[in-house]
Amino acid sequence: MFFRLNEAIGAFVWGPPMLAVFLLTGLYLSIRSGFFQIRGVKTWLGGTVLSKPAPAEDGDGSVSQRGALFSALAAALAACMGTGNIVGVATAIYSGGAGSIFWMWISAVLGMMTCCCENILGVRYRVRAADGSWLGGPMLYIDRGLGMKGLAAVYAVLLIGASLGMGNMTQANSVACGLETFGVPKYICAAVLAAVVLAAASGGLRRISAISEKLIPVLSAVFILGCFAVIIANIRNFVPCMKLIVREAFTVRAVSGFGMAKAMRYGISRGVFSNEAGLGSSAIIHSSARCGNPAEQGMWGILEVFIDTVLMCTVTAAALLMSGVWQSDPSLNGVEFCSAAFSSVFGAAGGYFLSGCISLFALATLVAWSYYGSRGAAYLFGEKSVKIYNILYAAAAAAGCVLRLESVWSVSDTLNGLMAVPNLFALLLLSGEAIKLLKDGKKNYGIHSKGAGLSYRRDERAGG
Repeated sequence: MFFRLNEAIGAFVWGPPMLAVFLLTGLYLSIRSGFFQIRGVKTWLGGTVLSKPAPAEDGDGSVSQRGALFSALAAALAACMGTGNIVGVATAIYSGGAGSIFWMWISAVLGMMTCCCENILGVRYRVRAADGSWLGGPMLYIDRGLGMKGLAAVYAVLLIGASLGMGNMTQANSVACGLETFGVPKYICAAVLAAVVLAAASGGLRRISAISEKLIPVLSAVFILGCFAVIIANIRNFVPCMKLIVREAFTVRAVSGFGMAKAMRYGISRGVFSNEAGLGSSAIIHSSARCGNPAEQGMWGILEVFIDTVLMCTVTAAALLMSGVWQSDPSLNGVEFCSAAFSSVFGAAGGYFLSGCISLFALATLVAWSYYGSRGAAYLFGEKSVKIYNILYAAAAAAGCVLRLESVWSVSDTLNGLMAVPNLFALLLLSGEAIKLLKDGKKNYGIHSKGAGLSYRRDERAGG
């Protein structure tokens, strides 16, 4: 009975009605901002990767953007980049055809503004925790912005559930399966992974960010180089594949049997699953960043979605489609599809390359999601509950390595999707304030269309 109910709820939250809500929310915010993510490319690039780093506040527990500039961004990317960028793209192509990639792009472009507004509101309504760090995210802007403590608590419960399932056990299983390729027994992986996760989670966001900002850039670069090797080896297929993506995106009934409806459904759902725009999760990390004003961190949110979906997913899709494997053997799906694409160029080493990348991406996601769940626990039960949550999280990681997770995957996928319901509701009601803060940020903090960057003038009101 429970699993039938879960299946019905999951079909709704990841079905056409909710996917339409994701798109329409992003479209609404884009219109209200004047399509800032497109028209303001120079502005948000100038406010992120081209900006001067803000000095860290010693001892405040916040994430610093000193040095590589990517502390909060790297941690947020660690949480969303992973199997969704690799296997998720393969699943979209397998289930929805090449046209699904076009709709993944659309979801990403609109999701940029969704993530931007989430981060803006996260910074606007954040509060200082007992250790001096910032605590923010959907729980806080639902609570403080709308005055709906009950709905905020519901979001926190869903967040904890999703963190233990989708953010933990399923990722741990991916790590274990990947390392099994290299001859590492699952029980050894379970013991080591539990210890690593507990050590990382116990160090809080500073330690998670330190791991992420070293792992994610290197891992992403290695994976992109692998994809480019496949692309270059099949460069003759580039133009035909691009034409196929656009053509099947608008074909009512494609020769392949997919058509526009399937392309839209799977492209949008995999896009949302990958970048998490609309779920509110990344705002939890971005709210902890040292920043001068809410608009600043909103722009880092735009960059996050761009890197995760427009860059990473596009490169993955190009490699998969141009390899031609999906047409020569339609029975392949998920990991098998990806493995065959890389093996077509690298031989047997392609499978090992893919397994290694998936394992490390999943590890990064696993570590980053521990922070999400801990913030949900802190909101509901106070900071003292975080230690208990971290122990539970480490135990769940060990269990995920050795158990069959079909049911866990199904339930956690539903919980993950349900996070969007209260979050999108709050975004729509607070959209006016979010857009105003974005416009005020551009006006008052030295963010210009020529990419001049930010003047980091302290504004204590930014934190609510």
